Amino acid sequence: MNGDYVCFDCKKELVIENEEIKNGKLLKYKDGDEDLFIYKCNECFEKNPALTNFRKIEVYSRVVGYIRPVQQWNKGKTLEYADRKEFVVDN
Repeated sequence: MNGDYVCFDCKKELVIENEEIKNGKLLKYKDGDEDLFIYKCNECFEKNPALTNFRKIEVYSRVVGYIRPVQQWNKGKTLEYADRKEFVVDN
């Protein structure tokens, strides 16, 4: 068995013999123009057959009037953003 065959959700190793998945399923999804091939064990597939949480979240923040993706910031601005504190104002 190869360690590359793990459930996307729970990371349990899947048993594959002669190209047959014994304890899971191979699922194909479209993400724009890209085809994604995802393995799910039978237990996780029964709970939720859909693919979730496969994209990185793109975070935006307003800096000096501009809304920009945080991933495009330089190292200094990224460190400053990490130091920010959030406040909740009670009415």
